[in-house]
Amino acid sequence: MTTYRPLTRHRVSTRIAALLVVLPRSRTNRASRTPAAGPSIYFRRFTERGGPWKLWSGRRPRRLGAHRWLPTRRTIPAAAHITLSTHPRIQGLVDAALGRPLRTLTVQRIDSGPSCREPVLDVEGFVKLGKLSARGPALVVGPMIAAMGVVFGDIGTSPLYAATTTFDAGRSDISGPSAEYVYGSTATILYALTLVVTILYVRFLIRADNRGEGGLLALFGLLRRSGLKARTLTTFTIVAMLGAAMFLGDSVITPAISVLSAVEGLEVIQPTLSALVVPIAVVILLGVFAIQRFGTRTIGRLFGPIMLLWFLVLAVTGGASILEDPAVLQALSPHWVVLFFIDQPATAFFALGAIVLAVTGAEALYADLGHFGRQAITRAWMWVVFPALVLNYLGQASLALRHPQEATASFFGLVPAWGQLPMVILATAATIIASQSVISGTYSVIHQAWRLGLFPPLRVIHTSEKNEGQIYVPAINVLLALAVLAVTIGFRGSAALASAYGIAVTTTISITTIVYLAWSWAHSRRLTPRIIAAGAILLVTLAFLVANLPKATSGGWLPLAIGAIIFTVMGSWWIGQQRIRAARRIGELPLSDLESFLTLAKGDLFRVPGDAVFITRNPNIVPVALRTMVTQNHALQKRSILLSWSTVDVPSTVGMKQRINVETFPSGIVRVVAKVGFLEQPRMTELLTEAHTVDKTALVNFASSRATFFISTPVPRYNRRSKMFRWAQVLFLALDRLAPDPVDVIELPRDRTIVLAREALL
Repeated sequence: MTTYRPLTRHRVSTRIAALLVVLPRSRTNRASRTPAAGPSIYFRRFTERGGPWKLWSGRRPRRLGAHRWLPTRRTIPAAAHITLSTHPRIQGLVDAALGRPLRTLTVQRIDSGPSCREPVLDVEGFVKLGKLSARGPALVVGPMIAAMGVVFGDIGTSPLYAATTTFDAGRSDISGPSAEYVYGSTATILYALTLVVTILYVRFLIRADNRGEGGLLALFGLLRRSGLKARTLTTFTIVAMLGAAMFLGDSVITPAISVLSAVEGLEVIQPTLSALVVPIAVVILLGVFAIQRFGTRTIGRLFGPIMLLWFLVLAVTGGASILEDPAVLQALSPHWVVLFFIDQPATAFFALGAIVLAVTGAEALYADLGHFGRQAITRAWMWVVFPALVLNYLGQASLALRHPQEATASFFGLVPAWGQLPMVILATAATIIASQSVISGTYSVIHQAWRLGLFPPLRVIHTSEKNEGQIYVPAINVLLALAVLAVTIGFRGSAALASAYGIAVTTTISITTIVYLAWSWAHSRRLTPRIIAAGAILLVTLAFLVANLPKATSGGWLPLAIGAIIFTVMGSWWIGQQRIRAARRIGELPLSDLESFLTLAKGDLFRVPGDAVFITRNPNIVPVALRTMVTQNHALQKRSILLSWSTVDVPSTVGMKQRINVETFPSGIVRVVAKVGFLEQPRMTELLTEAHTVDKTALVNFASSRATFFISTPVPRYNRRSKMFRWAQVLFLALDRLAPDPVDVIELPRDRTIVLAREALL
């Protein structure tokens, strides 16, 4: 038996830690040239990019890089047991993942797919993750194409207007922009894509996932678990809410400008069709929001091949234009960026307001992480999307150099006359899909905000059994559709919306980078290369933000106003929930004090016949309803059941071992703790029926159809003496009334349910 002891020098936020056993395919012993006697031990850390680990095998330490597999020199028989000794915090996470204490791992053989690099011996209770999972070609290409259909629509359609708007900003006369401006602005676009998207988002941010979820609020959730001081945490909570609000404000602009910019291609073919642009855009947008209920997986399968064709067309048209003037490849040199800002500082600074359009949609890569996962998004960007965008931007620059007067229509100028109409149709389809990235991201942000207590609860529909992050929020879909249609009809053109575009995007990117830096520093406590690189990119994003501030007077006020409204809603709900929780904690009694509490009340307590079920989400406290029954009514049913449940990261817990845990106290009170999957609707009567089958002694002759259910819920009340603003209290009370009734959420029978309301002053 060999003990492996991973040690950490820094605090690490860890999602799961596991030992995996891998049977090498052809590894031989160097001395004897004979196959090894057994599999090697591999330790992998699944973290959100924390500090380094050290693996101790005997006396020989081996440093592990992030997300890498390193073998030890030891081998063990396939039927052996391994003793796991970890940091106490990591051990607690391992125990929580399995639902039981774990000290010995039993090695079990499992089947491995034909494309797997090595046959895998999985450890009992853990799910295979990472490169060694069996994967076929379809399992790699399929998610990539689906991700193209959802995640990359926004940034993938930026060539429609980003280069055109940038060249138009540098036009000094009717002849068009100068060659120096074209080289400098194009190089700035390419390196903005490289720094902001490839390095910041794909290399750094997308690896900082929170239980598979991405986005600013998911990152803030990681930061919140980093042991920050209360005042610092409050500051970053406000910053995170501001960034999320700006993202949601941008989500209103993106679908409108994307669809309008594509439909306006009809004017290139036939100018008399300009009157039909807005009606066609409205019909398209209605269709986009109507299909959201089918889920991102279905939408990705539908839109993915279209976006793959779109990126191929971008690459082909851009590459053909480059071949006509290969000198444009000079724009790949970073010295053009330096010359651009040295020779034309004022022009270059204001051009940043247009150049930022090339990176719009970058925030959707991170926000949509929960829908498709890191690997699919990373491969799609590096293998398809990024090369296609580079070729197309260089192609548009080549056209602007050869025909400066056509620079203001550089995208459609790449296409010959016979291909104009098909290109307009394809561009329209691509921009329809572009709306999908921010729509899906909006669902994720709202859901994460609710989990963090920053947004009122809404009905969430999980659209996939395999991926918890694929969700649909009907109420948000309706509100977002109405807002997008209002913006489309009000602005009536992409040119008018371009001035409103950029401020919210750069604000979100900058705030996300700041939170990422804070989270990285909280774990490393030293200047790592990653922190230095992210800090340098933050300066770039802040430059984009400052360059976009003048847009606030010409249309940029719109996303700022929308973001301000959402920020007000989130802030009011957050403060109100804090006060509700503080009032609730005053009356809470730890479950460990239950027996002493009942002993003190035993003389005046009358046990009436019947079954009572007390519902609570926290299994470690005595329900307020039970305390009220004992202290106020001096009565309690002979069989009282404390029922609580928790949601786990699997679609369904049906058939899972230890799904229901039943415990009986000396006083006769029974506690039932259940686990439900994220796709399951928690139905209390069904959980109790299953608990009866688990422990028939404690629940003998129990029937949920005869039981009385008790649930306690706080009722917020207006408080004139509160430090909370009066208008914020009124807003919170209105939002609380719109929240769904907990009795309906968990499907309790109303004729046998008693709700004990407890006032909580704001």
